[in-house]
Amino acid sequence: MDLPELIKTCKTEERAFDYFFNEIQEIKGIKCPSCGGPDYYLMNQKRLRCKKCRRDYSPFSGTPIFGLKISIVSLLLLIKLFELEISARKASTQLEISYPTTLKAFDLFRRSIACHLAKQDSLLKGEIEADESYFGGRRKGKRGRGAGHKTIVFGILQRGGKVSVSILTNVKAESLMTE
Repeated sequence: MDLPELIKTCKTEERAFDYFFNEIQEIKGIKCPSCGGPDYYLMNQKRLRCKKCRRDYSPFSGTPIFGLKISIVSLLLLIKLFELEISARKASTQLEISYPTTLKAFDLFRRSIACHLAKQDSLLKGEIEADESYFGGRRKGKRGRGAGHKTIVFGILQRGGKVSVSILTNVKAESLMTE
């Protein structure tokens, strides 16, 4: 969403809720957590009532944002700041939200992105490159391959496409083939 649209959407909590509610409905659909029924009554911004079993539930139950205790406007603004690569500390001061809550939201966004990417096709096709690197600063002793107390990172790159990175304990053929 571009900035003018975000400003228009975040003018009121009702607009922000409607936008977010419609997005969730389009992406995954809303179902009752008790019976799985797709039909509901909209009671208010915080409650839906299932037409089948008559139980109340949150419109965001079953979504990653269910545990966050912030307003929808703040959540949309946090998503935008995350998209702009603003640090969690700076975002918390700009939106006047506690730092732990902002950090939790940013971590949630990262996990959601990783989960989404993991669901995509994981096979690499075409030209691929593979390499390992050692991270951990300068230390006395052996350098390069086999240096002690360094983290080994192995990566595979599909040209013009996906990248897969793993942390390894060693670079023996057996451990590389399992990754």
